[in-house]
Amino acid sequence: MTASPWKKPADRQKEREVKRDAVLRAAAQAFNENGFHKTSLDDVAERLNVTKPTIYYYVKNKDQILFECVRIGLEMLEDASAQIEGTSANGLTKLIALWRVYVQIVTEDFGRCLILVGEDPLPPGTRKELRALKGRIDKRFRSVIAEGIEDGSIRPCDPKIAAFAAAGALSWIARWYDPRGPLNPQELADQMIDLLVNGVGGAGQAKRKTNGKAGMKLAAANAPTSPKQSRKSANRAS
Repeated sequence: MTASPWKKPADRQKEREVKRDAVLRAAAQAFNENGFHKTSLDDVAERLNVTKPTIYYYVKNKDQILFECVRIGLEMLEDASAQIEGTSANGLTKLIALWRVYVQIVTEDFGRCLILVGEDPLPPGTRKELRALKGRIDKRFRSVIAEGIEDGSIRPCDPKIAAFAAAGALSWIARWYDPRGPLNPQELADQMIDLLVNGVGGAGQAKRKTNGKAGMKLAAANAPTSPKQSRKSANRAS
């Protein structure tokens, strides 16, 4: 029997997903470096050594690319946070694990695009969908903080303010972190978590235990993996 030179449908679909992911990742890198409005599809094609028409085989337009990049960053965070929230660890250990995952994501291409560009350049309907996803993630963080207050691992505070304060500090990492610098993301997470849990008080101040090892294990067990292109519709942005 003569072997067919054509690939099986499943193999073709897998290959298409790999190439589509490459398009999105190259675009995210370009957006992060040059901004959304200053990046053209020609720029993305040049990064991939393909022609502009090739890009249109995988996406409809630049808006859809940004939608997908931001969505991937958000879903990586939502998936990891949902898994961490569902464990039996105490509130502080869960929160530390969430922070570790957060640092990992905002130092990667899609997470940086989420922070540096975000959904603002997109049409109102698309922005609304992404902001709803952001809202669900924020509720998870507040829920974990409230849980920690309830079990005594986190001191009494306003969960909303605590969640916003931590998210602000960690999100800003995307703007100043340099992977060529002395700290890798895990080492950076160590320092950020110490500051968030213990503050910047003097040496005489009693430090709280940060549950670093437990948080590290929990974060590693629920770390974001490769983006799931098909988890939601890939053709919502227009």
